Amino acid sequence: MTENDREMTGNAGEKTGDDGEMTDNDPGVTDKDDLRTADGEPPAPTASKPPQRPQPPPPTDRSPLLDVRDLRVEFHTRDGIAKAVNGVNFTVAAGQTLAVLGESGSGKSVTAQAVMGILDSPPGFITGGEIFFHGRDLLKLGKEERRKVRGAKMAMIFQDALSALNPVLSVGAQLGEMYIVHEGMSRKAARGKAVELMERVGIPAAEARVGDYPHQFSGGMRQRIMIAMALALEPDLIIADEPTTALDVTVQAQVMDLLAELQREFTMGLILITHDLGVVADVADTIAVMYAGRIVETAPVHQLYKAPAHPYTRGLLDSIPRVDLKGQELYAIKGLPPNLTAIPPGCPFNPRCPRARDICRTDLPPLYEAGPGRASACHFWKETLDAAGQ
Repeated sequence: MTENDREMTGNAGEKTGDDGEMTDNDPGVTDKDDLRTADGEPPAPTASKPPQRPQPPPPTDRSPLLDVRDLRVEFHTRDGIAKAVNGVNFTVAAGQTLAVLGESGSGKSVTAQAVMGILDSPPGFITGGEIFFHGRDLLKLGKEERRKVRGAKMAMIFQDALSALNPVLSVGAQLGEMYIVHEGMSRKAARGKAVELMERVGIPAAEARVGDYPHQFSGGMRQRIMIAMALALEPDLIIADEPTTALDVTVQAQVMDLLAELQREFTMGLILITHDLGVVADVADTIAVMYAGRIVETAPVHQLYKAPAHPYTRGLLDSIPRVDLKGQELYAIKGLPPNLTAIPPGCPFNPRCPRARDICRTDLPPLYEAGPGRASACHFWKETLDAAGQ
């Protein structure tokens, strides 16, 4: 776990014993062995006790919870300045799910890190833009003020749970630490909250397993622990960065169903970062497609799947395996994403685009309005849209 990751969970490792368990002279705090009955069997699982939280009323409007404006991020490398994020704009409302799609290297995760305030600097630097959260520009907050927002109001689920979790601390210690550091709870009370969270995200025998370590859980269970950690302080916004990477299809569906259920329960905003279009089809409200650090198309999910307005989005959709095309060669977008230290002039996608023309090689396309609630950064968006409808 990196320093920034620890900061998001209340500086993992503080106020814990050498064995990774939360220690306390209070007799209510026991280690894993003490949780067993006299005959050596673990106790029966207790009934699920979801965290108690007053249910907020449904939002009366779709005013932005998060409003990102013209965000720009650069990385200073030996090979030059890599422009990883180039003028990104998007909003997320309470209860809304925004899916951010694109190939590896398109700027999805860097955008999320910039929003969360966990960008490694150096080499990364935010060189422009504004990030409004609850009406406050996060980029103007001091380090300590930003830290209070991170974890309590805004949380992140990382794509590799085994790397993100501390291997030498029990999962109960890591979950309970959130309450100790941010809410000043006793270790005994924090342990109880950790068990509640584990039960809430569907981990069987949570009371008996609260003292287990990350490597003792399956990949799907570890991802559930990451979700529990993100939910601990009941944030208003969760950013899920590739939360189903390396999980099998059945477990992917379970994790996505859990996220959707928890979002409905807590009316959270959710940003779902992925390169898998199949994962977001039934979850997202809106999709933003990124390429070379720019958003090249935004649309309501069903409209985008039915008729994309950008050739890159069309290529991504055509790359999805289809059961009705069994035996045929799988489509792939030709070429590779551009080197971010030398992005080509004009439209960054023009070297790979089947519709590229002279204007595409010289003029950077703005985000054209392509219909209600949708936009496309393509000079020939209408031609692409019409072709998709045929």
